Amino acid sequence: MLPRRLLALLLVGAGLAGCGSDDAAVPAPAERPAAATAAAEPDPRRPIRTGPRTLARDLQDTTRALLAAVDRWEDPSRPGIPREVALLADRHQRLVRHLARDRARSRAVLPLLPSALRRDVRDLVLAPRELGQIVSQVVGPPPQVRVGPPEPLGRLREHYRAARRRFGVSPALLAAVNHVESAFGRLRNRSVSGARGPMQFMPATWAAYGMGGEITEPRDAIMGAANYLHASGAPRREAAALFAYNPSRRYVSAVRRYARLIRSDVRHLHVLYAWQVYAGGRRLTDPPA
Repeated sequence: MLPRRLLALLLVGAGLAGCGSDDAAVPAPAERPAAATAAAEPDPRRPIRTGPRTLARDLQDTTRALLAAVDRWEDPSRPGIPREVALLADRHQRLVRHLARDRARSRAVLPLLPSALRRDVRDLVLAPRELGQIVSQVVGPPPQVRVGPPEPLGRLREHYRAARRRFGVSPALLAAVNHVESAFGRLRNRSVSGARGPMQFMPATWAAYGMGGEITEPRDAIMGAANYLHASGAPRREAAALFAYNPSRRYVSAVRRYARLIRSDVRHLHVLYAWQVYAGGRRLTDPPA
C-alpha cells in the first residue's frame, strides 16, 4: 500500500557508478588465483568493472561468498547484521543495481551466468524496473524519507511463520511485501497518502484488518497484512490478493519475483534484509565502517 511515487523513489534510481570495460585485464577463471575471488572482505569504495565477462565473474564470486557468509550467520534473532554479510551484501547490491540501471549491460551479462544464478539475478534486476514503471497517482512532493533499524531478521521470520499458521499466507510472500513496502521496516516515514508502518497500511484499511494492533509494530503489521491478503484470496489466489494490496500488475510481478527468490533458497531473504536503502541514487543507510 505504498504510494506509487514513493515505490519508484526508493527502489529505483541511479546505482553507484563503475569504471569502463576492462575484460582484457582480468584473467580467465582457470587462471585466477584463489585469493582473487570475492571471498575476501570487499572494499565498499571499490568501483565496479563493467566489462560483461568481468562483471559476470564478480557477480558469481560475490554471490557465492555472500551465501557462504549467510551460512555462518550464527544468530539472526540478535539485532544487526554480521560485518562479513553486510559488506558482501553491499557489493552484491551494487552489482545488481548496476545491471538494473543498464539494460544493454544486463542483456550482455545474464547469458554469461550459470543457469540458477541467471534466474535469480534476472528476478533481482527486473523487480526494481517493474516498480520503477509504476506511475504515481498522488500529486504533490514526496515525503521526507526517514530510516531506522529493522526488527532482527530472526524475529521477522517468527512473525511471518505465525501469520502463516493463522491465515495460511506464505512467509516468503509476506517477506517480499515487507521488503518492497519498507525495506523490512527501515523506512519510517508516513507516505503522502497517509500509509504507515512496515507494511504500509492506509488507516481505514488498518481499522478493518489490523485486529486492534499497532500499525507501526512489525508483528502487528505483518499479521494485519496476512489478514488482508487472506481476505483478498491468498494463498490460492496470490496474484489477486497482491493486486488488492496494490492495484498494479507491475507491483504484483515484482513482489512475486522476490517471493520466488526466497522460496527457492531462504538465504535470499537474508541477502535482501542485508541490502542498504536507496532513495534515487542516494544511499540512506550504510554497511559497517
